[in-house]
Amino acid sequence: MRRNIIVKTDSYKLAHWQQYPPGTKFILSYLESRGGMFDETVFFGLQYYLKEYLQGQVFTYNDITHAANLANMHFVDQPNLFNAAGWERLLVKHSGRLPLRIKAIPEGTPVGIHNVLMTIENTDPEFPWLTNVFETLLLKVWYPISVATLSREIKKHILQNLIDTGDPSTVDFKLQEFGYRGNTSEESAGIGGSAHLVNFKGTDTLAALEFVREYYSTHQSYWKEPDIMPGFSVPASEHSTMTTWGPKGEVAAVENMLKAYPTGIVSIVGDSYDIYNFCQEVIGGAVREQILNRNGKVVVRPDSGDPKSVVLACLNILGERFGYETNSKGYKVLNPKVGIIQGDGMNYHTCRDLFNHLKANGWSGDNLVIGMGGKLIQSVDRDTQKFAIKCSYAVIGETSMDVFKKPITDSGKDSKRGQLVLLRDSNGNYTTLTKRKDLEYTGDALVTVFEDGVLYNQVTFNQVRENARIEMAAQSAA
Repeated sequence: MRRNIIVKTDSYKLAHWQQYPPGTKFILSYLESRGGMFDETVFFGLQYYLKEYLQGQVFTYNDITHAANLANMHFVDQPNLFNAAGWERLLVKHSGRLPLRIKAIPEGTPVGIHNVLMTIENTDPEFPWLTNVFETLLLKVWYPISVATLSREIKKHILQNLIDTGDPSTVDFKLQEFGYRGNTSEESAGIGGSAHLVNFKGTDTLAALEFVREYYSTHQSYWKEPDIMPGFSVPASEHSTMTTWGPKGEVAAVENMLKAYPTGIVSIVGDSYDIYNFCQEVIGGAVREQILNRNGKVVVRPDSGDPKSVVLACLNILGERFGYETNSKGYKVLNPKVGIIQGDGMNYHTCRDLFNHLKANGWSGDNLVIGMGGKLIQSVDRDTQKFAIKCSYAVIGETSMDVFKKPITDSGKDSKRGQLVLLRDSNGNYTTLTKRKDLEYTGDALVTVFEDGVLYNQVTFNQVRENARIEMAAQSAA
């Protein structure tokens, strides 16, 4: 698809240059979550949009001509709607670079809802209309923020379960992302998949690895440094590789996998026919000794039925066939040669319920890994956290003014006003304030990440992860 940054916007925005008050010089807009499913969000993904779309020279005269022709055909009887002269002046004066300043909270940072997360303003008074042209593109950061937030909220539940029942140090590998095939495009697979990796290290989405390398790494030798590989997987079967052996060939299929992968973790789907027989007679019977003598773990994957009842039943069978220990917290932990991964029917609620169900029945969360696809990567939308970009400040002529909306029909859509700062208190909580001329402000958490075509304060993925890290001590006290 042809890339022309001028038309990466809503149609109606092409006409907004004519709608601001005469003498307008500066427009400042901001991003916030106005509420939603969770009380805080994890800021992530902006660096991708800045690198991919906004840095350096981003448009040419041919792009202006193309945009003008498109607008003239798109808007019937409005031949002068598109601001061709303005874009041409911008090209001449700034060589195709964008005179914008973007400030944002460092990526990975969890921030409570109803706070400013990013501001956008023009730096050249000749182009105030430019600020909100890019609302359409930049607001798409709602997607990686929402996925990173959902993933982190799931991590909180799993971590608490492990603190109560098992080993919290294993939490980074407790949620495997299976959403590649369920995503809407290669681009969204990379964006959403990497947002999950902010919190966990398990993924089967190779696009997410490429995304992180391209947009969040400064290392030329990226693949040679395992410490910065963001995600990991294991050899695993699917139904085609099991059912091609036939109903009577399950033992042979498993033996084939054990021979192909003599060490490490291997995941084997077990519900092609009878998951309970698979656990009892195949894993716990015919190949039991091979598993016990193998240097690694075999993880059984149920893939149908009610997750709570099926997983509990499988754990009970594997516990009977391979044995288990009761840990210091009083919960059962399977023989380390076997485990369970549940990848069917998992979402925010069923994941939490499954871990709670196992805990209520005496099983540690150490025994379980979750796989999640569409419900992790495709179950969010812009309204999950009610994201919006709104104008809050303008300079018209020599007059500075706070700008806001306050609809009588919906107070939830009230917007902030003025030049905004984001301050963090001693407890780590954030508050958004409007600047006052009579006060000095220090410690604004918003930092400049883009100005006049140049990126500033870039972050690596490890820095993003560190910002998003959940304090285990605080979680334990919850």
